[in-house]
Amino acid sequence: MKVLITGNMGYIGPSVADQIKASYPDSTVVGLDEGFFAHCLTGATMLPETRIDQQLYGDVRTLNADMLQGFDAVVHLAAVSNDPMGKTFEQVTDAINCQSSIRLAEMAKAAGVKNYVFASSCSVYGCAEGGPRSENDELNPLTAYARSKIGTEQGVAPLADDNFVVTCLRFATACGMSERTRLDLVLNDFVAGAVTTGEISILSDGTPWRPLIHIKDMARAIDWGVSRQADNGGNFLAVNAGSDEWNYQVKDLAAAVEQVVPNTKVSINPDAVPDKRSYQVSFAKFRELAPNHQPQVSLIEAVEGLKAGLEAMGFNDANFRESEYIRLRVLNGHLDNQRINRDLHWTR
Repeated sequence: MKVLITGNMGYIGPSVADQIKASYPDSTVVGLDEGFFAHCLTGATMLPETRIDQQLYGDVRTLNADMLQGFDAVVHLAAVSNDPMGKTFEQVTDAINCQSSIRLAEMAKAAGVKNYVFASSCSVYGCAEGGPRSENDELNPLTAYARSKIGTEQGVAPLADDNFVVTCLRFATACGMSERTRLDLVLNDFVAGAVTTGEISILSDGTPWRPLIHIKDMARAIDWGVSRQADNGGNFLAVNAGSDEWNYQVKDLAAAVEQVVPNTKVSINPDAVPDKRSYQVSFAKFRELAPNHQPQVSLIEAVEGLKAGLEAMGFNDANFRESEYIRLRVLNGHLDNQRINRDLHWTR
């Protein structure tokens, strides 16, 4: 099996590559990345990309169709990866996250690729009351990031057939220690705050719901997608990827960190403006279709892993929200130093 992973030098890329290599020892894994965050290593003892067969550098917006020849599967992770970046670079978010994702699927199909796995998001449900959202429920994307994910799902669906199986994994919010850990994610932020200052400041009243998933469990789901057959969910599948047990209110996440990191003080803002991004998600369909690729990491294990990983690298930056572990800060740093332009192209 030959697999292309776009955006492999991001937060979850190393875990995905390792998972595919473990499941398919004879596979050839190729990475493609722009390299914006390649330097943002956290506790890595070696460059993660040395564990794959080939690393390519390039922009998914200008990918040459010839590059896809010979691949059996494409795992598409490359994206402007959260709401703050999507708000700052709204047009670019559509171009990278949506338009290039559809074009990539078109080229992959034309090249004879069998499986196309797209990293979508549960954020497409936006604000959803009345219980967990299933794949048949109404969508309510509130941000450019969420809209780009739905746009891609809708754009690639008509391409799917018996020879081109498309799997859109609507992931819960990512968390966990990585060799390129991001701290602009709710649980990661809480653990970093507890480790560096002994405090967690919840900017909301703590009641919004968030489904979460560990990056290793994301990799397990992607592993399933790269070899999924059409008779298991259909030629095209958009499915919530995660675990019902991982639907948490924000205050519960803080309580879990408080349990693992001694003497942590949690503060909640009861007067905060309500956070519109609140939703629970049902993962029953994923559980039915992928019984051998279900999440295995618990919330406490995720917190313990983050704590141990940050402490092992001597992490003590109380001002981490201004650091290179916040993806928007990295892009702004590139911009300020004229390494990239506003369209997120390298200026070299």
